[in-house]
Amino acid sequence: MAWVVLIVSGVLEAVWATALGRAEGFTKLAPSIVFLVALVLSMVGLSYAVKTLPTGTAYAVWVGIGASLTVAYGMFSGTEPVSVAKVLLIAGLIACVVSLKLVHDGS
Repeated sequence: MAWVVLIVSGVLEAVWATALGRAEGFTKLAPSIVFLVALVLSMVGLSYAVKTLPTGTAYAVWVGIGASLTVAYGMFSGTEPVSVAKVLLIAGLIACVVSLKLVHDGS
């Protein structure tokens, strides 16, 4: 269950990061509210996950999911330039996140 919560928390990290970019210094109400709600839920989920998962592994997976989804969304929406190098690096990041899960399960 901790892994499922951690993955959802990583997705919420991408939500709050994207909302933060759209909040324009917290001058826009809706993205600011989305940011705050997603941030709190993401942190609560991460704190739940580290009760049973090693903190370093959980944090790396959480950040990896959030960062890769944030960049992917930016490229998909056109707010971030797309390049082959970026796509390959994000794929590598995702491979590392999956590998951390596999290594954890094998230990």
